[in-house]
Amino acid sequence: MTSLFDLYKIGVGPSSSHTMGPMRAACRFARSLDEEGLLARTARVAADLYGSLALTGLGHATDRAILLGLAGNEPASIEPAAIETTVAAIRAAHSLALAGKQPIGFDEPRDLVFHRDQMHPPGAQSQHPNGLRLAAFDAEGALLAERIYFSIGGGFIVEDGETGRPSIAPQARLPYPFRSAVELLETAEAHGLTVDRLMLANECAREQALHPEASEAACEARVRSGIAAIWRTMQSSVERGIATDGILPGGLAVRRRAHRLAERLRARDAGGERRDPLAPLDWITVYAMAVNEENAAGQRVVTAPTNGAAGVIPAVALYYRNFVADASDEGIARFFLASAAIGILYKENASISGAEVGCQGEVGVACSMAAAGLVSALGGNDGQIEHAAEVAMEHNLGMTCDPIGGLVQIPCIERNAMAAAKAVQAARLAMNEPSAHKVSLDQIVRTMYLTGLDMQSRYKETSLAGLALNTIAC
Repeated sequence: MTSLFDLYKIGVGPSSSHTMGPMRAACRFARSLDEEGLLARTARVAADLYGSLALTGLGHATDRAILLGLAGNEPASIEPAAIETTVAAIRAAHSLALAGKQPIGFDEPRDLVFHRDQMHPPGAQSQHPNGLRLAAFDAEGALLAERIYFSIGGGFIVEDGETGRPSIAPQARLPYPFRSAVELLETAEAHGLTVDRLMLANECAREQALHPEASEAACEARVRSGIAAIWRTMQSSVERGIATDGILPGGLAVRRRAHRLAERLRARDAGGERRDPLAPLDWITVYAMAVNEENAAGQRVVTAPTNGAAGVIPAVALYYRNFVADASDEGIARFFLASAAIGILYKENASISGAEVGCQGEVGVACSMAAAGLVSALGGNDGQIEHAAEVAMEHNLGMTCDPIGGLVQIPCIERNAMAAAKAVQAARLAMNEPSAHKVSLDQIVRTMYLTGLDMQSRYKETSLAGLALNTIAC
């Protein structure tokens, strides 16, 4: 099963599937050459991009991500401020230090090719639309190694032919595994647990597998510390986004709006105007847009579950912290644990990749996770958690991914704000409706996936239809 810390990963923008995934794949490939004793013999590396990676890769900074990854950088550890200078240095020198060790020439027009007319790498066993082929050659041009990777959303990568979707967490025997919402609720009820406590027990089991010498209390402390680190990073993204004004990179000349919106809200509050009962909704908008503006600028964010949807969950969590009277740190922990349980259901039974199922798999899933997390933070029961998650996704079904110019800006930034508000409404509806609901979360997860499969590929992160086609991108 996927871990909470798989879904919530610290990285950099603008895209988990097109930036973080390719960077991780390139870094893994470079390190594999070192581990197999091929690094010193490598004189050239070629990267070929297919499908959505090729069609929107420039707008999503996939080219930069591959350069950084081949040079041995990981999205979780690279300093955002160093990205521009590192990429500029590689391009100026037409060379890079492979895996941070082996200097090789890198002729970008020759060695980094966008195959915009091919959806999948030739000969690949898998058919995901985010395909990347990496090959290493010696000084005579002989092939030393070749790998095909797929970036499957949320920063997850798999190598062609791999079975399953490997987790970054240690393998462990989980006390309470679940594969469906029904199984999640039944298991929790059978053991007298809430969804968040069940998730906490599973995460503690993973920690125990990684640190067998540690006590149960120490393992739980590690899990809670990891959640707190994720939460701090999200808050920092919001704070930076609110503090920063200016124009976003990429050529669309999109102006940051969170800064000015926050200034107006603060001025209104300071001026003593009659309190607007919907003011929290305005702040939800600011929080969500602040994060996604940071993401669009290539700064530090947390996949939640993807970069394109990174603003929804922090916005709803901040709504809870700042506008709910009895909000607590324990409530925040419940929020992340319960939301992750819902995210796992989508990740393992459907998809969180916009290139595979459209934006319903990114912003829609984030909305569903946030609604469930908020119910848990507010002390709602497990049935209400499931209900809120179902309602939130039900009204995101069919959402396309059609970014203008291949940039994670329009409609992505505003879409996060709308989804955050929708998540709050879904939570309130679920908690105020005591009777059973007709549509289950499992049915919604399945429906979302089948809807995504039915969706034409040009509406799935290709910038070939929708707003991307019908809006002038200059």
